[in-house]
Amino acid sequence: MKINHLNLTVTDVPAARKFLEIYFGLTGGTDRGKGFDVVFDDGGFVLTLMRGREVHYPKTFHIGFSQENEEQVDKINQQLKEDGFDVNPPVHSHGYTFYVEAPGGFTVEVLC
Repeated sequence: MKINHLNLTVTDVPAARKFLEIYFGLTGGTDRGKGFDVVFDDGGFVLTLMRGREVHYPKTFHIGFSQENEEQVDKINQQLKEDGFDVNPPVHSHGYTFYVEAPGGFTVEVLC
């Protein structure tokens, strides 16, 4: 059995959707309104985004996007930097990884 659906509460649904589309290739967002949207990955995973006035995830909460190799991790890291996101360079720890604070109030890990 695999997980195939997750809901995130975010402070800015359109900004969170755009971020996920640009950097991680999620598709299907239809701008259903300021309070709700749905995006999909190429494997059929369903991610719903629902607006909340305040978002308080635990400090260690994050979602992750695994990449095939270090070059892909570096490419995403560089693109985020060029677009003005505050990201540290990837490091080798439990994989080759870095974290970024996404628009809407949640953290994303990029790793291989």
